[in-house]
Amino acid sequence: MKKLCFLFMILILSQYSSPAQELKINEKEYFETRGVNLLVFSNQYTGYFFDEKTAGIELIHHGVRTATGGGVRLQPTPEQWDQIPMVVERKVDRENNSIEVLLRYNEFDFNSRVKVSAYEDGAIIEVILDEPLPGKLVGHAGFNMEFLPSAYFEKTYLIDGKPGIFPLYPTGPVIVKPAEEKIPQFAGHSTFDDKGRGEFVEPLPIAKGKILTLAPEDPERLVTIKSLTGTLMLYDGRNLAQNGWYVVRSLLPAGKKGVVLKWFLKANSIKDWIRQPVITYSQVGYHPDQNKIAVIELDKNDEPFETAALFKIEDDGKTSKVLEKKVERWGDFLRYKYVTFDFTEITESGLYSIQYGDIRTKPFPVSKDVYKSAWHATLDVWFPVQMDHMFVNEAYRVWHGLPSRDDARQAPVNHIHFDGYSMGQSTETKYKPGEHIPGLDVGGWFDAGDFDIQTGHHCTTIMSFVDSWEHFKIDRDQTFIDQKIRYTDIHHPDGKPDLLQQIEHGTLQLVAQHKSVGHAFRGIVVPNLHQYHHLGDPSAMTDNMIYNPDMDVNENDGKYSGVNDDRWAFTGKDPALNYSSIAAMAAAYRALKGFNDSLAAEALSIAENAWVKEHNESGWELQDTGRFALYRMRGEIDAALQLLISTGKESYKERFENLIWNALDLSRILFIERAVKAIPYFDSQFKEKLVPYVEEYKKECDEFLKENPYGVLIGRRPWAGNHELISWAITNYHVHKAFPDIMSPEYTFKGLNYIYGLHPSSNISFVSGVGVHSKKVAYGGNRADYSFIAGGVVPGLLILKPDFPENKEDWPFLWGENEYVIDICAEYIFLVNAVDNLLNGK
Repeated sequence: MKKLCFLFMILILSQYSSPAQELKINEKEYFETRGVNLLVFSNQYTGYFFDEKTAGIELIHHGVRTATGGGVRLQPTPEQWDQIPMVVERKVDRENNSIEVLLRYNEFDFNSRVKVSAYEDGAIIEVILDEPLPGKLVGHAGFNMEFLPSAYFEKTYLIDGKPGIFPLYPTGPVIVKPAEEKIPQFAGHSTFDDKGRGEFVEPLPIAKGKILTLAPEDPERLVTIKSLTGTLMLYDGRNLAQNGWYVVRSLLPAGKKGVVLKWFLKANSIKDWIRQPVITYSQVGYHPDQNKIAVIELDKNDEPFETAALFKIEDDGKTSKVLEKKVERWGDFLRYKYVTFDFTEITESGLYSIQYGDIRTKPFPVSKDVYKSAWHATLDVWFPVQMDHMFVNEAYRVWHGLPSRDDARQAPVNHIHFDGYSMGQSTETKYKPGEHIPGLDVGGWFDAGDFDIQTGHHCTTIMSFVDSWEHFKIDRDQTFIDQKIRYTDIHHPDGKPDLLQQIEHGTLQLVAQHKSVGHAFRGIVVPNLHQYHHLGDPSAMTDNMIYNPDMDVNENDGKYSGVNDDRWAFTGKDPALNYSSIAAMAAAYRALKGFNDSLAAEALSIAENAWVKEHNESGWELQDTGRFALYRMRGEIDAALQLLISTGKESYKERFENLIWNALDLSRILFIERAVKAIPYFDSQFKEKLVPYVEEYKKECDEFLKENPYGVLIGRRPWAGNHELISWAITNYHVHKAFPDIMSPEYTFKGLNYIYGLHPSSNISFVSGVGVHSKKVAYGGNRADYSFIAGGVVPGLLILKPDFPENKEDWPFLWGENEYVIDICAEYIFLVNAVDNLLNGK
């Protein structure tokens, strides 16, 4: 039998010509040939929201990551909260050109080994079991590879010679199975609401066979998979979840050990392929007085041209070359090499485009007014859409009805929530688990692309809004907001500054938390996983009636119902968060004074009382330098500073000074902005003492000029780094204003240029609807429509290990790259106004 299997394998593989471009393991420990990278668990499942679609065996195909999740999985089309295998060990064998990983499912005491070996112009993938498959996993465990739908939309496939078309919209077959047959999801949760029927839905294959060819018509996406041991099944994961991928799968056989599954995978490699250069520049344009440097990203096999040129576009449509000069070689960063094109000398207003080789960019303006309106969509559209507890209308469109009227119930104790919330042994309130907490159905914003309230982000958002108000007096009025009738109408002025109305809206929620339970708390979120992935109108996420456990599930009286769908309030005490809320309410007091005097006074009173209470309850040691200690220190420093500014009281001043110097010694990048903001409230010695810290901070910033060609802070966390970048650029603004001889404004300009397109991988503006080429597919509440919300700012570039920068422009469902978040957007408004202020003054 073994001989027959071997002959069969040779027969299959003989259909390929002799190896032309063999995959080889490079110095970064992944397989590579021209146009093809095969990563084998370079990125592992982190447990950070589980299956984040950035792990396992992955294919980067002619510059685009088109496949992910290769590994042993327990579902045909894994969802975000399905169980994931953890990597026990990873072995790279350069001599034999293979990589092997040991995977483990602890819940089932199940180990498997996956080995990938280069073979001719492809790779052999093997699954090896030392023990037969556990009985519970028979019919469930299989080897999967997931292919990006947007890379294969409206393309074809062949399976055993039979043609098919990849569905643009999911229409594949599904079946219903008894709930007891389902492999449990995380912590017993379920993404499927079976309405008490005890069942679940499972997709069926849209095609089966031995040999599958994906996109035979497209050399850049052509992939062939041959099963040497069993049947290949092609699924459309979007039948189960909108963020699902196309999945190729083979089941693991029962009762066998050793090599139980074998595939041959070949990704087509275009001979001498070179990725097209990417000319990165600001999609919004430039002020005449700015430095203007385009960064051109090149394939590592590309040879740079000597020059680039700038063309001016006239009002008759004709173009004329106004500048041609040599490009400067910068060097390598991640997997690409870079040259720069400096056109700072161009100061005449007009429309321009850059040409490098045969590539010419879209036009962009040079004008003193480029930043005047760049933040309008964020304040006019994005923030109104995010308003919780409000009906939001825009002309003929309803963004959402009035949601969350049933907020909120006390979350259960000893509970870990699927979105990172948790409760300890006590509710730390007067409410029992499950009890309704009155007064929380007011104010607040949906935090991101989902519909929860995250208090920490509210605090930073309010403080950022107050900064924008106090520094720039933004009095723009384009939105009607009525708290009494809970109605918001976009593009409808009401005679009140929108920024103050948004500060009011956020402050209402913070005040409500303190009044209801006596402190700020982590947030408010739905209890059920099948609610959490809700897309569309958030007012349909609950019945908006307060849950009454004594009522039948089909019973209601218009105010109360028997439906257990009310959001939970996670009310555990966190000193760092409580201090942040104190800071936000103290800051809001200044902005709201004269606009909503009663709310302003209430916010300040609560803030001062909470400060006293927090200081009386527990102390902490300054010597603690752990991450959470830094957060707590930051919160208390913010609270002391904002209370000082709002009240002028000496006690807050003393506490701030007691904390700030030790904090600066621990982290200049985290605390230098806070120190600089305090300068007006201290004597001249305070500023003098800051000088060496500012000089050291400047040196830290200069390191970014050496690290990457953009000269900015580029984060490498599982969540992309635009928030860190914007915060960094704002810090640089404050430092420059206080110490112009040490810190130049360029460190602020570079941050905004990065957001607008001067970044790796592409030149897209990360602000939806802003710039000539911007994010039009993003992770908002309307992501299922492959759409965007104008003014939203996405997290940006995710740096996948070891060297791949990615921001999907055609696939909205990767939250770490494309999910809007409120505090990023608030700080973006400040940053644009800061840059405009530096260039034009006010």
